[in-house]
Amino acid sequence: MTGISLFTLALVGKRMQLLKEMLPGIKRVALIANPQHPGEQKELDAAQTAATKLELTLRYFPVHSETELEAALSDIARARDGAIVAFADGFTLGFAERIATFSMQNRIPAVDGWAPFARRGNLMIYGPVVEDVYRRLAVYVDKIRKGAKPADLPVELPTKVELVINLKTAKALGLTIPQSLLLRADEVIQ
Repeated sequence: MTGISLFTLALVGKRMQLLKEMLPGIKRVALIANPQHPGEQKELDAAQTAATKLELTLRYFPVHSETELEAALSDIARARDGAIVAFADGFTLGFAERIATFSMQNRIPAVDGWAPFARRGNLMIYGPVVEDVYRRLAVYVDKIRKGAKPADLPVELPTKVELVINLKTAKALGLTIPQSLLLRADEVIQ
């Protein structure tokens, strides 16, 4: 295999650390994940390791469909989890607006690993700069087009990460974002 991967386990722990910094009193986090995503189990393990260090309890919701997502959101609302961490993939991104609506209605902040999640109304992301990954992928395609053998090209991990905070969402949730986080943000949505 060759190409560029969006999969970065180290960012899972950092994302949870930023969430804890943003919400220091948080005790329980709901994880929404697509169990069909190839790296989901490793991401879950990384999240559990981070949660233990941050003294957080995790509740895991593997969702395969919109129906399962709705059931998970109902359970999260009933249990009054402190936040939602959605594992970044096409499935969860496809439901970003639904998660954002739920988040606002129930005052439960939601975070993810890809910027469009925050741009679609959720609180925060910390993850790879997706546009940069696509640009790097174009370089790979060009190399192969010019005769490079795919087997000779290594798999690359993202080299640029970003912190995006949706301040509009934070205000709607009644959250004050620490200045230390705002200063580190690559993008603040007003």
